[in-house]
Amino acid sequence: MTGSCQDPKLPLDVPTPVQPGTEIDLGRLTEALRETDTGLEPPFRLHQYPRGFSWLTYRVTDGRGRRCVLRTPPRGVHIARAHDPAREHRILSGLKPVYPLVPRALACRTDANPLGTPFLLMEQVNGAILRANPDTAPDAASMRTIGHSLVANLVRLHGLDLRVTDLADLGYPDGFVLRQVRGWQGRYAAARTENTPDSADIAAWLEDNLPASPAPTLIHNDYKHDNLVLAPEPPHELRAVLDWEMATRGDPLMDLGSSLAYWVTADDPPAMRELQHSPTYLPGNPTRAEVVEQYAAQSGRAVDDIVFYFVFGNLKLAAILQQLYRRWADGLTREARYERLHTEVATCLQTARQAMQLGRIDSLYTV
Repeated sequence: MTGSCQDPKLPLDVPTPVQPGTEIDLGRLTEALRETDTGLEPPFRLHQYPRGFSWLTYRVTDGRGRRCVLRTPPRGVHIARAHDPAREHRILSGLKPVYPLVPRALACRTDANPLGTPFLLMEQVNGAILRANPDTAPDAASMRTIGHSLVANLVRLHGLDLRVTDLADLGYPDGFVLRQVRGWQGRYAAARTENTPDSADIAAWLEDNLPASPAPTLIHNDYKHDNLVLAPEPPHELRAVLDWEMATRGDPLMDLGSSLAYWVTADDPPAMRELQHSPTYLPGNPTRAEVVEQYAAQSGRAVDDIVFYFVFGNLKLAAILQQLYRRWADGLTREARYERLHTEVATCLQTARQAMQLGRIDSLYTV
């Protein structure tokens, strides 16, 4: 299926001027890049991709007009095992020979360097990124095609043979599911503020209902629309998958469950639609149940325990949002978009409880 003649060309994802409080000294940047073997030449110009909540991400343009992407950890945030540019550099480098839809890693520094912070430098992949509330959206036919392509690519990722890469020892798949449940519950508890609810009952339910996991595979761990680069022209083929910092080996259905937590649809109630971290509510998108059906058909994996994985995905998303909200509460950021994240945390936890009670992942707020 291709886009219709009315299907618009999507705008390229372009950066903006660097936001106050996230500036980088161009002199230090020049010194840091001079120490790499990328061949980039000063003078450098810097713009910022401001939409993400985690890394600070910039576009670097060198004196000859060549462009690449610079990622650095957020300032004042120290979360164990998060924001590790060396790990992401290793994953990108290891995947590129067997999975070309990743940016090429160019350089990485984690030691003392002129920039004063660890950083990852990678190629820029030109294209469109679909986020919530896009100014220009594909028509319903293309939106459905994009949704099916997203699921098919997730199946592809879960089918990669890491034994032929340098990533065969990535992560610790034994005991992965229980460790993830306890880990994300612990992160939520550590970041919890007085205005956010407890999640201990959800974590306890998950521990009481641990499924028998399929064989471990590569998992992206943050697979959603705004981590995908699409061709601007219909039918908007996938050009790259971004943001590999949490990738590991583990239960592939944990990856699917995490994606489903972002998959808010048009018939979900307002409290869920307010999350809008992805454009999955737009006309044409598959439902969560249809996503699961396609994944099962194409992967051959049983999905009988999908409620467990959906509940986990919502606990994990609640913990991620709560960590971000805690940054605002502690005064580490003053961006207005962080201020309301605590309401989204409550919605994630309520959605998890509805799925637990009803035993399904769709129609959670209807009889």
